[in-house]
Amino acid sequence: MSGALGSLGLSILYGGAASGSAAGGNPVLALSQAEKNQTKKIAAEAKKPEVQRDVAAFRKAVAGAKDVKSLLANPAVQKVLLTANGLGDQIGSTALVTKALMSKASDPKSLANALSNPAWKSAAAAYDFAGKGLAVLKDPKVMDTVASAYAEISWRKSLDVATPGLSDALAFRERAASVRNADDILGDPVLRRVVTTALGIPQEIAFQTLNAQEKAITSKVDVKQFSNKNFVETFARRYLIAAAGQASSAAPSGFQAFGLLV
Repeated sequence: MSGALGSLGLSILYGGAASGSAAGGNPVLALSQAEKNQTKKIAAEAKKPEVQRDVAAFRKAVAGAKDVKSLLANPAVQKVLLTANGLGDQIGSTALVTKALMSKASDPKSLANALSNPAWKSAAAAYDFAGKGLAVLKDPKVMDTVASAYAEISWRKSLDVATPGLSDALAFRERAASVRNADDILGDPVLRRVVTTALGIPQEIAFQTLNAQEKAITSKVDVKQFSNKNFVETFARRYLIAAAGQASSAAPSGFQAFGLLV
C-alpha cells in the first residue's frame, strides 16, 4: 500500500475511520518507513550509549562466566540475552529462565518444549546449554549475533513511542508464515497480541479454556491465510490501525489530563 493512501482510503479498506499514531501520523506509512530504514536505524541504535553499555556488560559477564547457572542469573545477561531472543518479558524470572534454557530442546518432555512460547525452545536449541555448556554462547560470532539482535529489538521498541504496535507489526510479518494453527498464535506473545487486537478479541479471552480461545480466533480468520504474503501485509496494517485506535482511546484529552470535564 502506498504511503500516499490517506485516511479516506484506510476507512474504505477497513470499514471505519482510520486513526493515526499517538503522534498524529499514519501508522501504515510508519510501517513502510520503518522497513525502508531498518538497516540504517538498527546500526544507529547499536551506537547509542545505553545500548553499548548493556552489550558491554553482557560481553564482560559471558567472558568471565564459570558456569551456565550463574551466568543466567546475571541481570546484565538476562537483559541482553532474553531481549535478543524475544523473551524480554521474562527478565527477572531467574528460576524459570535457568530451568528452561538449560533443558534439552531435543527432549519433547523438556521445559523448553512444554512452555507455550516457542522462543524458549528456539533459544534452548540455539545455545545448547544442556549439551555444550557455555561453549556456544562464548563464541565471538554468537555474541556478535546476540548484540545485533539486542540492538534491533531496542530499535523496534523505540518505534512504539510514536506508532503504537509498530514493533509487533514488524515481528508479525516475519513470523506469520510459521503459523499452522490457532495454538501457534496463542503460544507466541507477539502473534497473540497482533491477531487478537486486529480481530477485536478482548484480552479477557486469556481466562477462557484453550478450546474457547482457539475458536475465538478460527471463527474470525482462516489461519491458513497467514502463509499468504498479501494477506499478512493487509493484516499487519489492520492491526496497526486497531492499535492506534486503542492508544487514542486510552489517552486522556487535553482537558481530562488537567482533571476537567469536556
